[in-house]
Amino acid sequence: MDRTFLLLGALAGATGVALGAFGAHGLRSRLSPEMLAVFETGVRYHLYHALALLATVPIMGRLEGSRLVIAAGWLFVAGIVLFSGSLYLLALTGITMLGAITPLGGVAFLCAWACLAVAVL
Repeated sequence: MDRTFLLLGALAGATGVALGAFGAHGLRSRLSPEMLAVFETGVRYHLYHALALLATVPIMGRLEGSRLVIAAGWLFVAGIVLFSGSLYLLALTGITMLGAITPLGGVAFLCAWACLAVAVL
């Protein structure tokens, strides 16, 4: 599982940087300031949680066999897809119904952090 989270964390980091550059250079003249801010929020949380996903790997090594740490890793992945992905799509398409998905990603992030906290206890 550690290799899976390393790979997913590295891919999430790379895509987060690419999307951040795309937003800064390719979208600045195409999106309203409000939608650009939405896109940038998606990038910010994407990158934060790519790092969090990478951090699960050494934690897994310290807490061998902890299903909570594995759950946290998958919840970080789900959060990136749901939270950041919905913000990207909302900013690019203007479909406001996509905003209803964003809180699900936020809950996934919160559950992931809670799993890590409980695993340490």
